[in-house]
Amino acid sequence: MYFSKKAVVPVEEEETDVWTCSTDGCTCWMRDNFSFEKSPTCPFCQGEMTKDTRMLPVLMNHSKRNS
Repeated sequence: MYFSKKAVVPVEEEETDVWTCSTDGCTCWMRDNFSFEKSPTCPFCQGEMTKDTRMLPVLMNHSKRNS
């Protein structure tokens, strides 16, 4: 018998705006276009979040956000 790994399809990534928790020890982050507020608080520790960018797989958010 012959087994081989299938070729892995590369995932398209782009630089994405995210919110990152600024509290030491908390690793929470969320995509900006998936947040419900203009300046969200951390859902885990209720700390302040700061804007940042990350290379993430492309996702489309089709829901409308009140801006």
